[in-house]
Amino acid sequence: MTYEQVSQIILDAIDETNQMLPPAKQVEKSREAILFGEGGMLDSMGLVNLVVAIEPRIEDACGATLTLADPNAMSRKDTPFRTVDTLAEYICQLLREQAVAT
Repeated sequence: MTYEQVSQIILDAIDETNQMLPPAKQVEKSREAILFGEGGMLDSMGLVNLVVAIEPRIEDACGATLTLADPNAMSRKDTPFRTVDTLAEYICQLLREQAVAT
């Protein structure tokens, strides 16, 4: 799965997540959009909703089952959930690691 495909999955999941948010709290659809943390539009529940929207899309697209919000991701100094770009890079990394492991 390419970075472009992963990015599009995230942007599609943002559409779904935005439907649950008031207009003033909706996430911008761009790769630079700050998702979580300082300046981010999502609180912890919003991030969970986004992750829940992304994981099945990844599985449908490439058959890989990922758990994005695992302890490793949550304990990183630089969260992979900061922007669309960092999240896409993180997902690509997980997919590569999973491919090597199989």
